[in-house]
Amino acid sequence: MSVLATLKARSNTSCELCSATEALSSYTIPPSLNESVDNTILACNTCLNQIETKTPMDPNHWRCLNDSMWSEHIAVQIMAWRMLQRLRNEGWPKDLLDMMYLDDEALRLARATGEDKDDSEKIIHRDVNGVTLTQGDAVVLIKDLKVKGTSMVAKQGTTVKNIRLDHENGNFIEGKVSGQHIVIVTEYVKKI
Repeated sequence: MSVLATLKARSNTSCELCSATEALSSYTIPPSLNESVDNTILACNTCLNQIETKTPMDPNHWRCLNDSMWSEHIAVQIMAWRMLQRLRNEGWPKDLLDMMYLDDEALRLARATGEDKDDSEKIIHRDVNGVTLTQGDAVVLIKDLKVKGTSMVAKQGTTVKNIRLDHENGNFIEGKVSGQHIVIVTEYVKKI
């Protein structure tokens, strides 16, 4: 059974965050790279667009976290915690965060993206022109890059879609080039 089919079965074909039943897709929670049932949730486009900051946050939409934060699935709990952290200045999410429990491993994974940090404490990734990079952006390589440990050379002009950020170092991003997952230095990329 595929990951998507398993997610649909476990969620009764509804968004695991807000229970919507339309426009559903799988979402692998960062910093995970390989999609599996344990690190992926089924989410609607409304939730995904706000998770990936493609649209502004709608605090009222996220009142659904009052229910989904109690999910038995760790990936859903982690995403609920992260979204509550983003909204903590609204007031009501703080109360939910105070009630929520994550074991040590889940809390470590939840904090991996820095959602619980103030903007002044967060690591900011910038491309060669100083433009801020965010999770899921597409970038283009500005020079040929030799990939360590392989004979592969990532050519200048190569587009890398759906990048992942290294949440411990602002100088590194991750992405797939020619089907291979690599780490790229931000000074060699330009945001598209």
